[in-house]
Amino acid sequence: MTTLVKSLGLQNATLTAGKAAIFLYGFGSYGLFLATALVAAAFIGNFGLAGTMDSAPTVPLGQALAINLALLTVFALQHSIMARPAFKRWWTQFIPPAAERSTYVLASNLAILALCYFWEPIGGTIWSVSSPALTSAIYVVYAAGWVGLVAVTFCIDHFHLFGLRQVYCHLTDREFDEKRFRVPGPYRFVRHPIYVCWLTIFWATPTMTVAHLIFALATTAYILIAIRFEENDLEAMLGKQYAVYRRTVPMLVPGLRPKAR
Repeated sequence: MTTLVKSLGLQNATLTAGKAAIFLYGFGSYGLFLATALVAAAFIGNFGLAGTMDSAPTVPLGQALAINLALLTVFALQHSIMARPAFKRWWTQFIPPAAERSTYVLASNLAILALCYFWEPIGGTIWSVSSPALTSAIYVVYAAGWVGLVAVTFCIDHFHLFGLRQVYCHLTDREFDEKRFRVPGPYRFVRHPIYVCWLTIFWATPTMTVAHLIFALATTAYILIAIRFEENDLEAMLGKQYAVYRRTVPMLVPGLRPKAR
């Protein structure tokens, strides 16, 4: 009996340590996300870093294009593949389900940091705003995109989106249900306000270089394609509720009537 009690105590201690490790892993991924967001804001906005999206070119055009397109492809594949339900079912055979979202966040952070670090500027100006007032206004719009992005995540569930709720529920043995459907705040006017904010961030620049244009076009195309996959997954998971929402609320532009499906 003593041996059994000791063994159960050891098992409980191991389980508790495992839960604590997953909890710390989740918060570590979130901490890296905060740092990554600051780096990305400085990189895209061209301030505060030695090398930014529109720095002076350092390699030949063909090499720069190949590197940048490879980085964008890695970013797109990571975001798309890891978000698919089939991948999640496969992936959680090897990692704890509670850590799945935190792992997605971690991988996203690494993909973004790699893009910022290895990105090769190209040079060449598509447009450049000379008016200081207009330049300031564009930077205000750029900042509003980042502020709006954070605000929108809190409109739905910021802590769920970044994996914190999952690891907390796992640590405290609370039930976690991710199949929730709500239409808070800006979601009443467009289905994807987070993507609206991202598009604002990508395009709001007083100086549009060739590299920045390639980045903006590629990420915009990715968003438009990703929305289709994401919405099909949501409709499969949430059923009629989301199907009705999809038919009645515009995708990205408020007031624009959704296409009949």
